[in-house]
Amino acid sequence: MTNVLLVDDHTIFRSGVRHLLLDEPDLQVTGEARNGIEALELVKKHAFDVIVLDISMEGRSGLDVLGALRAQPHCPPVLMLSMYPEQQYALVAMQSGASGYIAKDAEPSELVQAIRQVAGGGRYLSVAAALTVLDQLRGIDTRPAHERLSIREHQIMLMIVRGMSVTAIAEEMTLSVKTVSRHRVNLLEKIGVASTAELVLYAVRHGLVH
Repeated sequence: MTNVLLVDDHTIFRSGVRHLLLDEPDLQVTGEARNGIEALELVKKHAFDVIVLDISMEGRSGLDVLGALRAQPHCPPVLMLSMYPEQQYALVAMQSGASGYIAKDAEPSELVQAIRQVAGGGRYLSVAAALTVLDQLRGIDTRPAHERLSIREHQIMLMIVRGMSVTAIAEEMTLSVKTVSRHRVNLLEKIGVASTAELVLYAVRHGLVH
């Protein structure tokens, strides 16, 4: 039996994955965590065969948590799960020590396949993501500017275009106002806009807000 640790800050999503695996005779969720702190505690106390880790969580991002988990002496393989397109963070996730990367909108059967493959010591990327990663490794990167942002920058960008102030963003993400302001400057530069108004226009044009 493959024991799965599921790390995601959405209770409904964890419940959905848990029920999905109930139909699989060789897979079972034996641990659940809402954040990196809980995940690290569980890994220290219990043995798991694979960790399914959300890349976007409140507080520390999944990539930060991935680094902390990989530093543990007996960390099992990690499958990153993300609401973001695979081409956006698949490469950085794999380079950070993940054994696989799958989008949250993938078919349930693909998620099951990915968990089995990673738990068995293999690696998992969808065909499309694998081709994109190969291109990126060769220096070919055709992604739009917003897909080249870091996870934290992407989160802050979405909050800004929703009308949140730097202070409100800092409180929600438990960061300092100075840190959020620095991220704002960086993301504006990466996207190539000079103001919040221009950022909102960019977000609308690319379907990031409705």
